[in-house]
Amino acid sequence: MSEVQSGAASVLAARGDDADSQETQEWLDALEAVIEQEGAERAHYLIEQLITLGRRAGINLPYSANTDYVNTIPVDRQPLAPGDYAIENRIRSYVRWNALAMVLRANRDKSNLGGHIASFASAATLYDVGFQHFWRGPNHPSGGDLIYFQGHSAPGIYARAFLLGRLTEEQLDGFRREVDGKGLPSYPHPWLMPEFWQFPTVSMGLGPLQAIYQARFMKYLEDRGLAKTTDRKVWAFMGDGEMDEPESMGAIGMAGRERLDNLIFVVNCNLQRLDGPVRGNGKIIQELEAEFRGAGWNVIKVIWGSYWDSLLAQDKKGLLRKRMMECVDGDYQTFKSKDGAYVREHFFNTPELKAMVANWTDDDIWRLNRGGHDPHKIYAAYKAAMEHAGQPTVILAKTIKGYGMGESGQAQNITHQQKKMGTTSLKAFRDRFRLPIADEDLEKLPYLKFPEGSAELEYMRSRRLALGGYLPQRRRRVEPLPVPPLSAFESLLKASGEGREFSTTMAFVRLLGLLIKDKQLGRRIVPIVPDESRTFGMEGLFRQIGIWNQEGQKYVPQDADQLMFYKESKDGQILQEGINEAGAMADWIAAATSYSTHGVQMIPFYIFYSMFGLQRTMDLAWAAGDSRARGFLIGGTAGRTTLNGEGLQHEDGHSQLLAAAIPNCLSYDPTFAYELAVIIQDGLRRMVAEQQDVFYYITVMNENYEHPALPEGVEQDIVKGMYLFRKGASSNGPRVQLLGSGTIFREVIAAAELLKADWGIEADLWSCPSFTELARDGHACTRYRLLHPDEPKPVCHAKKLLADTRGPIVAATDYVRLYAEQIRPFITEGGRRYTVLGTDGFGRSDTREKLRDFFEVDRRWIALAALSALLEDGAIEVATVKAAIVKYGLDPAKPNPLGV
Repeated sequence: MSEVQSGAASVLAARGDDADSQETQEWLDALEAVIEQEGAERAHYLIEQLITLGRRAGINLPYSANTDYVNTIPVDRQPLAPGDYAIENRIRSYVRWNALAMVLRANRDKSNLGGHIASFASAATLYDVGFQHFWRGPNHPSGGDLIYFQGHSAPGIYARAFLLGRLTEEQLDGFRREVDGKGLPSYPHPWLMPEFWQFPTVSMGLGPLQAIYQARFMKYLEDRGLAKTTDRKVWAFMGDGEMDEPESMGAIGMAGRERLDNLIFVVNCNLQRLDGPVRGNGKIIQELEAEFRGAGWNVIKVIWGSYWDSLLAQDKKGLLRKRMMECVDGDYQTFKSKDGAYVREHFFNTPELKAMVANWTDDDIWRLNRGGHDPHKIYAAYKAAMEHAGQPTVILAKTIKGYGMGESGQAQNITHQQKKMGTTSLKAFRDRFRLPIADEDLEKLPYLKFPEGSAELEYMRSRRLALGGYLPQRRRRVEPLPVPPLSAFESLLKASGEGREFSTTMAFVRLLGLLIKDKQLGRRIVPIVPDESRTFGMEGLFRQIGIWNQEGQKYVPQDADQLMFYKESKDGQILQEGINEAGAMADWIAAATSYSTHGVQMIPFYIFYSMFGLQRTMDLAWAAGDSRARGFLIGGTAGRTTLNGEGLQHEDGHSQLLAAAIPNCLSYDPTFAYELAVIIQDGLRRMVAEQQDVFYYITVMNENYEHPALPEGVEQDIVKGMYLFRKGASSNGPRVQLLGSGTIFREVIAAAELLKADWGIEADLWSCPSFTELARDGHACTRYRLLHPDEPKPVCHAKKLLADTRGPIVAATDYVRLYAEQIRPFITEGGRRYTVLGTDGFGRSDTREKLRDFFEVDRRWIALAALSALLEDGAIEVATVKAAIVKYGLDPAKPNPLGV
């Protein structure tokens, strides 16, 4: 009997569930013989066959997704890491110091700029091994890898770039001092460093989610023949605490199902989040192992460093492994905040375990390292991940938060917030990493740099040259594409004709169809839908361009005998994400930044229920702005009263305000097909031809009505946000200016007819597809006038259009009042009256007519608002207003629709 067998048998005996120890031993002997003679893989196959047979026989064999709390890759299968270990160690040490010094220098005196030291301290080796041996730059024949760096580790990425001469000392001293344009942002922000950072990741969970969909989008590009991505990898770094975010884990099942073997997650398991342990009473690595393996991932655990190898080799009875499983993460955190004597007493806590380290000093025990700080273990894990096929890989690397920070923070609950270190701790850090800094210079926090011609600098540069260039690195522009002229959408610019009604949603679908047929842009269009194609009338695209699936369609669809059957194909163009708005948005971001990450301009159109777009995924929408995304977000069935039957959580009255908060998002609420065509064509010009870093949010509605023809010469006014739709007849009598957008603009038109027919009052009608763009223009003009008092004063677009008009101004939309209120400061100079109607309050189900009465935005309420404004101006008598209330059946005792 071998020692391993003896240990296994003794464990069974101790449990008291071995009814026939001799038979057990025979099975163990047979298994050991297979392992010795034919190898572990053959033994694994035989065990799987036994399990299959047992299940067929009805034996209850529950699946366990967990393995022992040891490294996945055993020592005898660990490849030798290449490179010069001594040089790489010095490089890591310099990077560690510069990252620490940058944060500490930023917090000298009373600046209190903040920053993070401990996260990168725990992950430095994980990044170093990738930079030195694995991550391919954009000049590599493969096309290069994409790295989603964890946000809190940004100081370490800056520190390495500084050593390579990519950043200056002045820039490092500008960490978190960005206003003057010379500093460095706290986290990865492409908007602020457009040639450096590729992906904004510090909003926890968004990095993992976007990495998954980026890897999938690369398969899409390959299948459709748009880019070669087969040999490229997506690496995503995250912390174990970050895995509690729903976005971090929410799409791992999709990655497993889609077999995204171009995706590698590296979870830095330092066992701590911001305030304390991630799983004080449990084991986060074991928990994540089970979840990822159950989702179909290849799991590689990197728990113990090389100093543990000899002890594990001695562990013939499995007692050390048993102890490793017994200790919870709270214990492991405490061990690394103490010293070797404490570990000897509390970890090696039995006579057998104490005997294993009896000849070891406390310093020897303290040197027992974790796998995430051992470059040899990390190299083995990265190599295995790169070579694994058929599954995404997650590497669970155990580290120490604040590694090397000593009494100032290593493995302490306060570590994440540490921004300062005392002299004693700095000395300990210097000595721990053998840094060439004299005692008298420590408090100066000098940056360290390798001189030109040094072996270390040449080594760093040669490694990056061999791997295809520096990382991170971002491409800003690609070859522009020709954009079809507005005349290409002629069918949408003409009047629909009497009795021919359709919605702006259908107008959009027709426009999308025209774009897909365009010879220059057609293949670049990426329609993205979260399981609502039929709601938006897009099912016709199923057969025309297909739904992308890298496996094609292995089944006969239920509706195969119909014209518009559900067609999946390997070269399909539609991305259909199911009921998954976050995933669809991550898809859109991958496509909208493809010009930068892949050198291929794509034009994504993500179509969604407007209430379930920005409201559900605002964090991703903000990240899209930071990413310099280019594309169209289409908020379908928009408006508080237009989607009449769905109720409170479906009816959107505020998405336009959410879009307005994103600086590079241009938002529009068009009423007519020609407005939609003008806006999208201009958007294509800006994003695809001129490559401006903007994106569009456009709301479309499901209400059918006739559409007029494009008025002559209003194209630029439409884009600016406001144009004259119809001028009232000339008259010396009372007059009003009526503004509106979306379907409510049709109520505004009807209100003008009521005012004329019932009260003889003329109205000028102004369509305002974007109150947000009008407001931005107004603020820009105001700011210019503020800073240039001696120059001609620019007049904003809204004020210019209304300058030669008279009468009060009334605006009505299907959104909360704040949407149209944005332009108040720019059109009320001189005391001109401005009244805004909107849909403040919760939505509810009913007919459109009832809802518009309830929210007080229908033609009667608009007419009453106009009459009331005229009364305030002294242009009509109070009797007229009272008569209107009676005539239109409006109840003065009606409850306030705000309802609070």
